[in-house]
Amino acid sequence: MPEPEFRPGFRFSTLDALILIVGALGSWLTWSRIPWMGFTIAFVVGHFFLFCNVFRLSRGLEMIWAVAFIVVMLKFYLYSDGPGRSLMTIALWSLTTTVFVVFLELRKPSYHGTGWSRINPNLRRWWDATTARQVD
Repeated sequence: MPEPEFRPGFRFSTLDALILIVGALGSWLTWSRIPWMGFTIAFVVGHFFLFCNVFRLSRGLEMIWAVAFIVVMLKFYLYSDGPGRSLMTIALWSLTTTVFVVFLELRKPSYHGTGWSRINPNLRRWWDATTARQVD
C-alpha cells in the first residue's frame, strides 16, 4: 500500500471546477423563478468550496454544518412564511455555524487547509506520526 502524499494547503481540481460551474448555473437558473432557492444553492455550493478546498474541514464538522443548515431551513420553512422572508436570518445562523466549525478545525493538530504553515507549524510532525501508524 503506497504511503499517502503530504499535500496541505489550498487545493483545486477539475471536479471542483465542474461542481462550481454546475452550482452557479443551477443557482442562476433557479434565482429567476424562486430567488430564495437560487440563493440556497449558491450558499451551499460556496460552503462546499470553502470547506473542501480552502479550510479542508473534517467530515464530522462538515456534517455538523449541514445538519445545522437543514434544521434552520426547516424551522423557517415550516414555522414562518417560508424561507424567502427569513433568508437573512437563515444566512446569519448558518454563517455563525460556519465560523464555529472553521474555528474548531483551525485548532486541530491535523489542520491542513489554507495558511496551515502559519496556523499549524507542527503539521508535518503530526502527519509523519499519523501516517507511520497507518502504514504499519
